[in-house]
Amino acid sequence: MERILIAGATGHTGKRVIEILNNTENFKPIAMIRDESQKQVFDDMEVESVLVDLEGNVEPAFNKIDRLIFTAGSGSKTGADKTTAVDEKGAIKMVDAAKKFKTKKFIMLSAMGTENPEEAGDLEHYLKAKKVADDYLIDSGIPYTIVRPGALTDDLGLAKVQLAPKLNKHGEISRDDVAFLLVMCLADPLAKNMAFEALEGEESIKSALIELSQNN
Repeated sequence: MERILIAGATGHTGKRVIEILNNTENFKPIAMIRDESQKQVFDDMEVESVLVDLEGNVEPAFNKIDRLIFTAGSGSKTGADKTTAVDEKGAIKMVDAAKKFKTKKFIMLSAMGTENPEEAGDLEHYLKAKKVADDYLIDSGIPYTIVRPGALTDDLGLAKVQLAPKLNKHGEISRDDVAFLLVMCLADPLAKNMAFEALEGEESIKSALIELSQNN
């Protein structure tokens, strides 16, 4: 059974990822938390947790870790400094540690619009931070997948999506479906060394990912 580290485990999408992984036979989720008070939630789920702050030394989180899903984010209510510290510098530290400890695959939850952050208005700083982290991961040499969803909703996931390196349109996608996408990307052949955008659509997540991977 492979051990999957979830950075951002306490966030909405991170929790959904852990719930999915916790019901699989091949993966064991490890929740990365930054505060001891967050541990009980995962203890109740019978999920192992590791106390590591993205703004500190992240290497202790990588003990016996096979793969990593990065869903961490500073949140919309924090300032620019926190965005830089978490979404950019925190992600970069995780990439460096993943490389040092020979992590098999790094799955990055990014955002649609990172390629042209200057067009994003109020989100420009956030998307610039995401772009720096994405580019750093791409250049790291680690096997990776970068998922760039549209606007996230809390709607019930329908497991139907549209995926492409560039969709050339805006839209929404549920956190449920993004979480399933991230988990599916753990498989070595799927979306390996690819960055792609994701919106709700008409094709099943599995078939859409397979098609995307084959066309890479």
